[in-house]
Amino acid sequence: MTSRTLALLALAALAAPVAAQDRPRPELLIRIDDLGMNHSVNMALQQLADTKMPLSASVLFVCPWYQEAVDILRKNPQISVGVHLALNSEWKWYRWGPVLGKEAVPSLVDSVGYFFSSSEQFLAHKYDLGEVDRELTAQVERALRSGLKIEYLDYHMGTAAATPELLAVVERIAEKYNVGLSHYFGEAYHSIFDVPIAEKQSAFRAYVDSLKPGPVNLVVIHVAQSTPEIQALVDMNNATQNTATGDPLMSRHRQAELDMLLQFARGPQARKVALVNYAAVIARMGRASMKRPASQ
Repeated sequence: MTSRTLALLALAALAAPVAAQDRPRPELLIRIDDLGMNHSVNMALQQLADTKMPLSASVLFVCPWYQEAVDILRKNPQISVGVHLALNSEWKWYRWGPVLGKEAVPSLVDSVGYFFSSSEQFLAHKYDLGEVDRELTAQVERALRSGLKIEYLDYHMGTAAATPELLAVVERIAEKYNVGLSHYFGEAYHSIFDVPIAEKQSAFRAYVDSLKPGPVNLVVIHVAQSTPEIQALVDMNNATQNTATGDPLMSRHRQAELDMLLQFARGPQARKVALVNYAAVIARMGRASMKRPASQ
């Protein structure tokens, strides 16, 4: 074989496509929000847990059903647990208030002791930052007393990150308890919350197909089984979650996102990405790498 032939063979080898199994896969972190909100949401969590996909689950420890979520999560170590820090209670007829009670944090609640239904209402009220600190700390303490390993914090409806001063409180709590903060590891954020019900499956497939290796891709999902318990809940903030006449659509949105993820777990798309959870991300990158996102 001549030297010219050898050179041509070498060039051909360099130009040959890399085998699919040798290509780096984009990392996808699926974060499930609002666990513990009610039984319908928890039963959707159980279905996802049964797939054994690595996931991250943000629990509303202020809500009465959080203990059932804790029981599911104890049995599923492939799911990283976060505290979904709450300063709002957004449903018509179904409300919750602070872990500490209205007397301990009066500036955070309405006249009957519930959290305000929107971020705008909360921010317009003369809230006390010290009370915010004490209440969010109490939510983390309740989470730790559950016996679960808490990996990260995030914020329900974004309220606890709505101002630099509020976000500084969250950052101090994360430092105190040596946990991570969602969005602080350079994640590329995505949500399909407002995507129409009939389009969620195709939108999620298109999203997964668009992913490229690079930063961790974070997609935030809201799931539930569409049972009478949750069908009655009316979102008082987001018009996409209700019909034009005000009838609730939220349960159908969440059932569609659950169906979407179950199909993903069973199908070939799950093999196109490297699924990670916050435990893996924090173990690899370290808490010291955390940085406040520029958008906040």
